[in-house]
Amino acid sequence: MPQKNSSKPILRFAPSPNGRLHLGHAYSALYTWNAATLLGGVALLRIEDIDAERSKPEFAAAIFEDLHWLGLDWPEPVMRQSDRMDIYAAAGNQLRDQGLLYPCFCSRSAIAAHAGDTDPEGAPLYPGTCRHLGRGTQIERLERGDPVQFRLDTEKAMDRVGMLTFTAVGPLVTDRPQIRYARPQRWGDVVLQRKDMPASYHLSVVVDDAAQGITHVTRGRDMEAGTDIHVLLQMLLGLPSPIYNFHKLILDDAGRKLAKSKGSETLADLRARGWTPDNVRKAVGF
Repeated sequence: MPQKNSSKPILRFAPSPNGRLHLGHAYSALYTWNAATLLGGVALLRIEDIDAERSKPEFAAAIFEDLHWLGLDWPEPVMRQSDRMDIYAAAGNQLRDQGLLYPCFCSRSAIAAHAGDTDPEGAPLYPGTCRHLGRGTQIERLERGDPVQFRLDTEKAMDRVGMLTFTAVGPLVTDRPQIRYARPQRWGDVVLQRKDMPASYHLSVVVDDAAQGITHVTRGRDMEAGTDIHVLLQMLLGLPSPIYNFHKLILDDAGRKLAKSKGSETLADLRARGWTPDNVRKAVGF
């Protein structure tokens, strides 16, 4: 695996093993490997299996199978989030020591009932119900074992870091870099830890990108807004911020983004129907 002080650009493709890969994943992987070639760098594979309930070994094995079938390879060893729980917990504790995390005992239904605005993904925006709970009440409920998650006090965090910017390129990864302004406030107080999980996607991904020395992050346009949270966490944790590039999404015939949850046809399905890697590359524009 390339070292963090490598002079070469380092990119990554980081799927979650909670289902089989589809054409959208194929496009993202091919885009990342192509970008690494254009930049004279290297593309890493990372398995984002922090969600133990949804992640399955057979899906992780299928990721390797599908990517090899597409003709892609990567340096070993492959980072797996399930091996790094203590590291994520330490990052969360760092934020907690800064006074930036607070326990939240609200259920999804309670949040939906009291939320007025929505976040960039259309989910109810957390109204901050538990932000001002007294310390005694927090301890009482934690000791009682009430279901809990830990949220970032985004307003307090922004007061600490001030104006946030990050570097983006596009539409090509080789385009001239531009400075973009991050607006994490539109996400409200995001969940960063749960009782049974030491880190959310937002926290784990910035920790992993720093650990692997990722210099360029290629991701779909649906993750563009989420980058605001990542830039904020990088600043709070003293981590470097990569250059970001947001690529197009592969849509179905109805104009919807392909998704595992929607039962989009998988690469294994296409292979069973006689598709070749060249067919896949042509279908997604490579």
